[in-house]
Amino acid sequence: MSAAPLETTADSSLVLLTVEEAARRLRIGRTTCFRLVLSGEIESVTVGRLRRVPADALPAYVAKLRRHSTLAA
Repeated sequence: MSAAPLETTADSSLVLLTVEEAARRLRIGRTTCFRLVLSGEIESVTVGRLRRVPADALPAYVAKLRRHSTLAA
């Protein structure tokens, strides 16, 4: 039996993601995603002692990248 692709196993209804889940959705490395979260480039929240990324912060980050690349061109 083969494993299901990551896209079908990820729960798209999640409101808060771990940094690792956010990295997988963005198709970037875990360390890069942590760096972006810690620098504030990607919005995150603290829940107790846990760091979580709101799911809607990912499209916002991508939109910001797209705006920046359009301005630079």
